[in-house]
Amino acid sequence: MSKGFASTADTAEKKVSFDEIGPGLHAFTAEGDPNTGVIVGDDGVMIVDAQATPVMAQGVIDRVRGVTDKPIRYVLLTHYHAVRVLGASAYAGAEIIASDATRALIVERGRQDMDSEIGRFPRLFRAVESIPGLTWPSLTFPTEMSVWLGKREVRIAHIGRAHTAGDVVAHVPDANVVFSGDLVEYHSACYCGDAHFKDWPQTLDRLAAYRAKALVPGRGAALASPEKVAEGIAMTRDFLATLYGSVADSVRKGRSLKEAFDAARLVMDPKFASFAIYEHCLPFNVSRAYDEARGLDHPVIWTAERDREMWAALQG
Repeated sequence: MSKGFASTADTAEKKVSFDEIGPGLHAFTAEGDPNTGVIVGDDGVMIVDAQATPVMAQGVIDRVRGVTDKPIRYVLLTHYHAVRVLGASAYAGAEIIASDATRALIVERGRQDMDSEIGRFPRLFRAVESIPGLTWPSLTFPTEMSVWLGKREVRIAHIGRAHTAGDVVAHVPDANVVFSGDLVEYHSACYCGDAHFKDWPQTLDRLAAYRAKALVPGRGAALASPEKVAEGIAMTRDFLATLYGSVADSVRKGRSLKEAFDAARLVMDPKFASFAIYEHCLPFNVSRAYDEARGLDHPVIWTAERDREMWAALQG
């Protein structure tokens, strides 16, 4: 019998935490669900990742209003995935910021990704009917830019391909706190279906070079000390190396995708099976790793139909 598709059986609500990890810097987390960052400056607020629907984004706004009445002026999209961006319309009047590469990915595959992700994880798209359509950035940049919230600078940088080709991080220098998006996960599986495995470790090196005092990962608890930041980066690195090392070895040995998936399980399950969304991610991760190990640099677009076909082939 095949396992329930992706996260369709995950219906349990998660406990939300809203933690201050630096002066005016907050992490909205929910036990492995997608995180949102909050940066409060002198004259306004920046949100880092918007949540999946406007109704779910309102939960973030309510928490923000508990700590400040300053206007939300900016929403930063760390990458293009629907679960991160489709709630942006809740932040009325805010500038929507993303990298040039992220905007190009929305043009190329935004609609397919939206349909795919909604089908994979219904709980994360509460009140899906409230989504007005794709989220389009109103401001983009090639590699780096600064946004000033009064005297508080937020440095945004595309430091390399990793989780997607367009990932960015936000660094708040006055507190040395970083919001990493899905470049780092903490006790949560990395989703690698659109990843660049060979680039991701070098991108993590650049992230580690910030020597951040605290970091908000894409999923999992906020990392509120330099030691926790190092642990989160190391955990992410180990997940990627174990996965890609196994799949690349299978490709070298001429194994089929299904054989590569089964071999990956043997090394991944003992270390990572307890991580949030592990079962959801593994088939997508192995599929992308298998493609990249065979020389396919540009990830194949996931569609709702392709999702189901792959799942049946690997999890059946």
